[in-house]
Amino acid sequence: MLAGASPVAAQIALTPENADRIRMAGATILFWNQAQRDQNFPAMEQQFPGTTARAAARPRALPAGRALDLPEAEAFMAANNTAGLIVVHKGKVRFERYQRGYSAEGRYTSFSVAKSLTSTLVGAAVRDGYIKSLADPVTRYIPELAGSAYDGVTVAQVLTMTSGVKWNEDYTDPKSDVARMYLMPVPAGADPTTAFLKTLSREAEPGSKWVYKTGETNLIGVLVTRATGKSLTQYAEEKIWRPFGMERDLFWMVDQSGQNIGGCCLSASLRDYARIGLFTLSGGKGVVPRGWFADATRAWSPVPGAGERGYGYQWWTGPAGSYQAQGIFGQLIHIDPKRQLVIAMSSAWPKATGSDLGAARARFVDQIKAAIDAGR
Repeated sequence: MLAGASPVAAQIALTPENADRIRMAGATILFWNQAQRDQNFPAMEQQFPGTTARAAARPRALPAGRALDLPEAEAFMAANNTAGLIVVHKGKVRFERYQRGYSAEGRYTSFSVAKSLTSTLVGAAVRDGYIKSLADPVTRYIPELAGSAYDGVTVAQVLTMTSGVKWNEDYTDPKSDVARMYLMPVPAGADPTTAFLKTLSREAEPGSKWVYKTGETNLIGVLVTRATGKSLTQYAEEKIWRPFGMERDLFWMVDQSGQNIGGCCLSASLRDYARIGLFTLSGGKGVVPRGWFADATRAWSPVPGAGERGYGYQWWTGPAGSYQAQGIFGQLIHIDPKRQLVIAMSSAWPKATGSDLGAARARFVDQIKAAIDAGR
């Protein structure tokens, strides 16, 4: 099926027969070749089971603005296997381009961009009273973690990835925690994320050390589901996807228990990724507590060796109040509140991550801002 065709009809239901495919997903996706990335990133619902959040009956308009003169875009997109790029400035689309078989009618995987949406659902659950406080121990909502390294860890510490629990996020290592977290068989009815995290040890006091851990965002997804009694797609549809006017259905992969994977792997259209950025700029009034995004997008933890970058509630923070959601292989939503700017990219980088790729993307984001500042 072409990327521009409707992907919902091809969605795979969760069955006992495909549970092993999900268990192997982390170890498989990280090591796809370039042809597999190009084919599968716009069509993950053909490879893995998941659930859907329905789009709005009347999508939020993204009117066209004056075209942004951005001659750097063509070379950047080609060099970085970027399939889609959109620039929304003051609510208007200044630049939008697709290639590599992608289109405005398609969807593309998010990888860890999903983390920032999952954290926003925590904010919604706080406002709705399902989560009483970020200072609550995580065991209040997931009691089976009692007696593990997560004893005494708060919801806020999981949100900011400062639990002190030891974790290996090496995408090149098939034996890393991120690659094998679903490989361990679990009893019927058990949550696979919780079962794996219970086996981990503590390396630092809670709140004292930042370590990037996809498993903990998966845990946040479990927490939201436990607290609300709703799947992540159900809650996202109710609080964000339909009310804010998203134009295409959201697909979100599930693990072998049927739990949406909070740390990864939703699929949305490029324009809807941009609308997520616009939602944060709006402040999320009526959905999250007042001031939520100010707290969520400030640097609660510095990122070692990353200069001005920090980490908030599953958002990466940058200079001058900017922040972003980002995922491996080049997925990005960059938000610059001072310029009222949202930049979204969907890509199939030749490797999961790398300082060279990240630096090239950062330079290009700066070129976009320079073009806007120059009135081009």
